[in-house]
Amino acid sequence: MNPPLSPVSDLLDYATALFAAAGCDGDKPATIAAGLVEADLLGHTTHGMQLAAAYLKELEAGGMTAHGEPDVIADRGAAVTWDGRKLPGVWLATRAVTLAVERAALHGQATVVIRRSHHIGCLAAFLQRATDRGMMVLIASSDPAVASVAPIGGRKAVFTPDPFAIGIPTDNDPILIDVSASITTNGLATRLRREGKTFPGAWALDAAGKVTDNPEALFADPPGTLLPTGGTDHGHKGYALALMVEALTQGLGGFGRADAPDGWGASVFVQVWDPAAFGGADAFRTQMGWTATACRESPPVPGGDAVRLPGQRGLDRKRRALAEGVALYPGILASLEPFAEKFGVPSPKT
Repeated sequence: MNPPLSPVSDLLDYATALFAAAGCDGDKPATIAAGLVEADLLGHTTHGMQLAAAYLKELEAGGMTAHGEPDVIADRGAAVTWDGRKLPGVWLATRAVTLAVERAALHGQATVVIRRSHHIGCLAAFLQRATDRGMMVLIASSDPAVASVAPIGGRKAVFTPDPFAIGIPTDNDPILIDVSASITTNGLATRLRREGKTFPGAWALDAAGKVTDNPEALFADPPGTLLPTGGTDHGHKGYALALMVEALTQGLGGFGRADAPDGWGASVFVQVWDPAAFGGADAFRTQMGWTATACRESPPVPGGDAVRLPGQRGLDRKRRALAEGVALYPGILASLEPFAEKFGVPSPKT
């Protein structure tokens, strides 16, 4: 049986009402709602509305700040640093991309780094805010208070999954890349553990350093770790990417693991490039359009499907969901019912 479909506008209204009732001021409720629902539209079901209940709990407990603006630590026009004050990360990251797009139009490129943000959700959900304006964007995130990924060759966690996402405009749909320096995410590990399932492969190490497909290893005492991208065979590549993300987020932000922070949060890096300031916007679209077409037209391996570009399936899913409604992962709406009842917010139609 297929899960019921919810009109996108109803989900947006529902999430907006919940975050407004939880005390978020200004445009924060609508911005958080848009970011979470966008993730589900693109198919990132562990980082969309799945996170809403956890965010609402953080607001209730005071771990997420509901009011105000980030503090400006530095601003040189094309380089900006904020202290996010644990404000909602989805809202902060949206603001950062918007500012970086505006500044890139002036300077050719612009970077915004945020320290002490709260969790920013799905990185892919922010990309079209730049690509729809013909700009290329890179977003990276880490959480200096959490460690669940060991460096290759080690068995004690040092990093978070350290995701990064890149949006590349073309002469057609944009290329939307969303990957991490670890094989998988903490969100998927938590979901699989809750459902009594295993990873599709040996994606983790137990505390003794033995590879395993059991997510339970990550919650043992002492805990195991997720493997870097590449696993035990080529994990040095994921390890290197994690070091890059840690430097871009915590290093440039001037706040991170060395400060021993606590509480759920994020360090964030956003950079936007305006191709018009380089070889030209039309030339950029021509070059990347050629590359995208060449990838799609590459003959598939025997028995394989046609080659897809990163984000292609998500954009197809998004178009379908906007027309027909979105199917949330089972249990998401149920997790929000206690907050809906508490705040007197009607549940969305399905």
